[in-house]
Amino acid sequence: MNYLSAENISKSFGERWLFKNLNFGISQGQRVALVGVNGSGKTTLLNVLSGKLPPDEGSVSVRKGISIGYLGQNPEMDEELTVQQTIFSGQSEVVELVRAYEAALENLDTSANHMQQLMERMEELQAWDFEVKVKQILSKLGIHNLDNKIKHLSGGQRKRVAMARVLIEEPSMLILDEPTNHLDLDTIEWLEGLLGTQNTTLLMVTHDRYFLDRVANEIAELDNGEIYTYKGNYSYFIEKKAAREEMDAAETEKARNLMRKELDWIRRQPKARGTKAKYRVDAFEELKEKAAKKVSGPALELSVKTTRQGGKIIEVDHLSKSFGDKKIVADFTYVFKKKDRIGIVGPNGTGKSTFLNMLTGQLQPDTGTIDAGQTTVFGYYTQGELTFKDDQRVIDIVKEIAEVVEMANGEVITASQFLQHFQFAPAQQYTFVSKLSGGEKRRLQLLRVLIKNPNFLILDEPTNDLDIITLNILEDFLLNFGGCLLIVSHDRYFMDRLVEHLFVFEGEGKIRNFPGNYSEYRTWQKEQEQEEAARIAAAPAIEKKQEQSSDKRKATYAEKKEYEQLEEEISQLETRKTTLIDTMNAGGTSDHEQLAAWAIELKSINQQLEEKEFRWLELAELM
Repeated sequence: MNYLSAENISKSFGERWLFKNLNFGISQGQRVALVGVNGSGKTTLLNVLSGKLPPDEGSVSVRKGISIGYLGQNPEMDEELTVQQTIFSGQSEVVELVRAYEAALENLDTSANHMQQLMERMEELQAWDFEVKVKQILSKLGIHNLDNKIKHLSGGQRKRVAMARVLIEEPSMLILDEPTNHLDLDTIEWLEGLLGTQNTTLLMVTHDRYFLDRVANEIAELDNGEIYTYKGNYSYFIEKKAAREEMDAAETEKARNLMRKELDWIRRQPKARGTKAKYRVDAFEELKEKAAKKVSGPALELSVKTTRQGGKIIEVDHLSKSFGDKKIVADFTYVFKKKDRIGIVGPNGTGKSTFLNMLTGQLQPDTGTIDAGQTTVFGYYTQGELTFKDDQRVIDIVKEIAEVVEMANGEVITASQFLQHFQFAPAQQYTFVSKLSGGEKRRLQLLRVLIKNPNFLILDEPTNDLDIITLNILEDFLLNFGGCLLIVSHDRYFMDRLVEHLFVFEGEGKIRNFPGNYSEYRTWQKEQEQEEAARIAAAPAIEKKQEQSSDKRKATYAEKKEYEQLEEEISQLETRKTTLIDTMNAGGTSDHEQLAAWAIELKSINQQLEEKEFRWLELAELM
């Protein structure tokens, strides 16, 4: 069943067409990941498909009865509403009922009759399950204080509130723009499980390659204003994309060669004979358009010079930091070594960014010392927005730091040439910074960090808003980076490629130094959880055994005497039993009454032996 269709849609900004005459559709059960380079129009396309932005040409239609939940990169919400009011702002009957029920619970004046009516209605609509789901979503997304106003929330908190609202509404189809931004790793894994089901219909933009692989069953690439679809995972997409680009390059080169011949023919034709070959002139115009098609340029190359690093890097000694009663870091000690490659992970709010700010001297610790070597030069890429003036152009941002840049091979290049290494074409360098996409601003921000030639690179969520191609190139650069590397990231693929051990922020100021990358840590963590579960499951049996062992040691003096007496009594009974059996077998009498008496006695002895032997075994355990 087709949920959404876009026919011949086009969208431009100024003279630049992001896409033209585009056709696209989503059917029930499709989970499509939209990929493409920064600035290719991915977010704009999502806005058009979701109805947030009208197309310049063409139309978008949604099947009757189908609802769409949209999560943008920077969600718009009423600043004066509380978190609870925002989350339950949907119009579904269940949402309205749960909202009324929650309000009734908080109102001390709610009558018993009204409460009873609400509870009965909750039962009718099976809203109790819905309420449980709501609480699970809020808990997983780290949303606890529902009375906070939206205007008091950070950008990351707003994104999580907006995501909670979309997930709670349970629309027929989800459109998500960078859903993993601002989420910690545990929450991303939970979201994977939630979205990666057969009945989910989804269109998303994400740079998280593990998330993409595990959730999407189809990939759509927006490239040069056209959509290319691939049925399969990310690895399949990379393989087929390379083959397509190779074919496109060959066709474009062929078209250019043919166009040179046609251009020569066009120029040689007398004007009067032009009408006789109109078909050939029209064909030439089509050929010119194909020959002008942009072929993927050279890959982004990052190879800036690294400042020489001395023997002493950074020594952290008994570092502690708290905000009120909340411990951020408690007695942490570490000596950084040359070429350390460390990842920092942990739930949101455990102090990862605070720790980085202390390392770089932007925040002072409560106790302890941070001693950086004289040759240590920090390059600090933060989560903060790129700051710029309204009249600043791209090249102005770079020239604020340096007019020229020294590369790893000793070559000195201008700021303009350096920008080209970062895929900012000469024409784009004079574009106002405000006109750049979110990913392009991030790329420019990263450039400003690297231009300082650091030897201790700190990256706080560097993957946010960067396209996958740029991420691959950035990873290759960081793999060859000669200095120390410290990364905070929720991108598991990025972390697995680059880091060799982790600082795991576990809360309450505790930082675990784990020798391995993120996937290795998760494997270890799951093993620990399994061992703990096995220990809990075995606890009753162990406790019972311990109780039994404890009982053994509590044998009383009287029980010891009884035990000794039983041994003697059992021996006497066994002797009497043997005598009776021997006498009866010998046939020494024909007196039936005597034989009957012996049989009754033998039966009594057997019963006594059974009872006394059972009691003897009980006492033997205690002994």
